[in-house]
Amino acid sequence: MDNKQLVPDYVFESSWEVCNKVGGIYTVLSTRAKTLQKTMTDRIVFIGPDFDDNKENPYFSEETTPLDDWKRAAERDGLRVRVGRWTIPGRPVAILVDFTPFYEQKNEVYGWLWEHYGVDSLHAYGDYDEASMFSLAAAKVVESVYSWNHSKFKNQNSKIVYHANEWMTGLGLLYINHHLPQIATIFTTHATSIGRSIAGNNKPLYDYLFAYNGDQMAEELNMQSKHSIEKQTAHHADCFTTVSEITARECVELLDKPVDVVLPNGFENDFVPKGAAFERKRKTARKRLIEIANSLLHTNLTDDTIIVSTSGRYEFRNKGIDVFIEAMNRLRFHEDLQKNVLAFIEVPGSLSDDRVSGMMNWLGLNSSPNDKVHVVVVPNYLTGDDGLINLSYYDTILGNDLCIYPSYYEPWGYTPLEAVAFKVPCITTDLAGFGLWANSVFGRYGEIEDGVKVIHRTDYNYSDVADAVADTVASFSKKSEKEVAEARKNAAELSKKALWKLFIKHYFEAYDVALKKAEEREVKGLKF
Repeated sequence: MDNKQLVPDYVFESSWEVCNKVGGIYTVLSTRAKTLQKTMTDRIVFIGPDFDDNKENPYFSEETTPLDDWKRAAERDGLRVRVGRWTIPGRPVAILVDFTPFYEQKNEVYGWLWEHYGVDSLHAYGDYDEASMFSLAAAKVVESVYSWNHSKFKNQNSKIVYHANEWMTGLGLLYINHHLPQIATIFTTHATSIGRSIAGNNKPLYDYLFAYNGDQMAEELNMQSKHSIEKQTAHHADCFTTVSEITARECVELLDKPVDVVLPNGFENDFVPKGAAFERKRKTARKRLIEIANSLLHTNLTDDTIIVSTSGRYEFRNKGIDVFIEAMNRLRFHEDLQKNVLAFIEVPGSLSDDRVSGMMNWLGLNSSPNDKVHVVVVPNYLTGDDGLINLSYYDTILGNDLCIYPSYYEPWGYTPLEAVAFKVPCITTDLAGFGLWANSVFGRYGEIEDGVKVIHRTDYNYSDVADAVADTVASFSKKSEKEVAEARKNAAELSKKALWKLFIKHYFEAYDVALKKAEEREVKGLKF
């Protein structure tokens, strides 16, 4: 074989978050799709779960695609699917598959997994069964499409890639590895399941990373099945990838497998409003946020108030929510704070037995009239109809002066990238993939004047990080309008360096690695 980069003719990509807005992976796939669709029009096909109670999926539209004729073949193969397009920029082809019929085969499937790949499904609980059955259904979809179009694929010597995201799609990749070895496979772990669990259970992840044994920790933390499927998928994929160098180190230590390619998460900024629309939306958001605070807290805050927020999944330690609260508490007494601060905690959760409200109460962070720092908790995702802010997340973030994400465990970090794309300077840490990337762009640790303040964080410097956050906000409160405008400009400029058109090359590198592995199998005499 020569060293010429191989390019796929078709890519099938599966994820639990295809047409299913759950978290950061949805952002990864949905923003990247437009760039891939430009170069592979209707030859990039996304596969996601279909739910009985989700027939009016706002992210999916049943409409004409090149796979319409295949749908009848799918029915003959016992697959219940809907074929259409993902209603995102680029509108790529999407297949939603009903995975519930495969529960009847669950025991046989798990037995097959153990026999051929040594995957331990005995200790499964929670979402393991649901994910596994979807993963199998997604693989069956690819198998059915391949069988339906076999003569065309074979005659044209088509190069086909199956890309699986997270442990939740691992079973399907192993199925394809076994039954369709002519298809090249890529596996992306966006965060190792055991690494996230170690961090979430208040264990020191980074100082002891070299000493942790992934299998042993999985047993200790009752994570055997998820860790097992993730590890075996990583070892058997033609190309194993992750999203940042910091998570790549986890993979070596916890999965015993170095990654082949790092795929940093890019972004599309075409939905960021421009010019007068930007300023109008920003004023609307600020007015709404200040009105909410004044109504709830009986304050009299004005537009001169510094508005900050943190957001994301409810991972109290991993996302640095605890540090955010501690920093806001310390900021109340900061001698350099020149303006009132209105802080929003935008994470879905419950206010009855909740660590956020519990910590705030313990600290006495209850927004007294004389305080200069006021905190409002919004315990749900901002979809535009949350009942409080009633603006979408992107429309809300426009009103911020700063966004704060002092993460302890953050393989990439879309929230700070989204913030800077909307000209909002942010605070993050060097335990976030985005923070490390920003430092690499700057050639040093980022400061708030650069648009991103990157704080050094370790297993043990919680208090120092809280101080650094408070100091940064206090320092920002003293900046002139010109200095603030410059920081906002630098934030936006940094975001442009993370556009998908610049990062997509890494995906084609991964495609090349996978396709060459598949070619090697054919050269060695495997008959497809």
